[in-house]
Amino acid sequence: MTQAAFPDLRLRRTRRTGWSRAMVRETHLSPANLIWPLFVADGTGKEEPIASLPGVSRWSVDLLVERAKEAVAAGIPCLALFPYTQPDRRSADGGEALNPDNLMCRATAAIKQALGDDIGILTDVALDPYTSHGQDGLIDDAGYVLNDETVEVLVGQALNQARAGADIIAPSDMMDGRIGAIRQALEAEGFGHVQIMSYAAKYASAFYGPFRDAVGSRGLLKGDKKTYQMDPANSEEALREVAQDLAEGADSVMVKPGLPYLDIVRAVKDNFAVPVYAYQVSGEYAMIEAAAAAAAGAGDRDALVLETLLAFRRAGASGVLSYHALHAARLLGA
Repeated sequence: MTQAAFPDLRLRRTRRTGWSRAMVRETHLSPANLIWPLFVADGTGKEEPIASLPGVSRWSVDLLVERAKEAVAAGIPCLALFPYTQPDRRSADGGEALNPDNLMCRATAAIKQALGDDIGILTDVALDPYTSHGQDGLIDDAGYVLNDETVEVLVGQALNQARAGADIIAPSDMMDGRIGAIRQALEAEGFGHVQIMSYAAKYASAFYGPFRDAVGSRGLLKGDKKTYQMDPANSEEALREVAQDLAEGADSVMVKPGLPYLDIVRAVKDNFAVPVYAYQVSGEYAMIEAAAAAAAGAGDRDALVLETLLAFRRAGASGVLSYHALHAARLLGA
């Protein structure tokens, strides 16, 4: 890199005014870069605030459609849906995931009926919202999550969601081989147009607690998920996971959590040049909300929200799943 020396070169020149900063800005954030995760609950006309996620609620299907309309108006292109399955519908084998009338399918169908292709629907494929033990897959007598047997159920779950109208299937389970199996099944069933966004680099993180409250699995979870989610110490392994999922037919990949793993986002983008998404997970959201609410004034909420989202984009993320998505989209559109 050849540059002039000071004072011929003054890097502050281009920062002097707002219009100049806009002209040389390297990274841009817009509502089109956001995916809004929403939680679905049983009932009608029902909102259930989630205590550990201030400002986030579970919504009955009818009110979820209204949230989808708000997203369209704000310019958000896609929603990510997660169900709160009632305890009496949970089982060791997660059978409710295959019910064509489950919460996920009803919510997907209702939004697509109301809005069609005005918004995309991304559906989570994993068994933890449906199992009585809180694990993402089937378990043996020792509590170990079984890979191949789980993949068979995940394929059925993915087809169930595709039939309901899902635009993007997002396997978050971290079983080996599930992307290829789901892709083959989608093609065979006439769903070749349905995308797969793989949770390719999903870490066994301490930042997931409030999410487990939201889907009702925290108190049920037996043990941990370290035998299938990634070790936070590993980065090269993440690239192997991404390579495998892309080879099996994933259209895009995800890194989860977000801010603590920006190096992984950048490495994936640099090595594969594919659409890569980051999930700003529940613990990250809760920390921003706690900082903004702190009596000492730890940070301005709007500024914190936009700066963190911009960091994902700067690291190479095509988009971000964020519980702040609607608020951020409205700030960006103001």
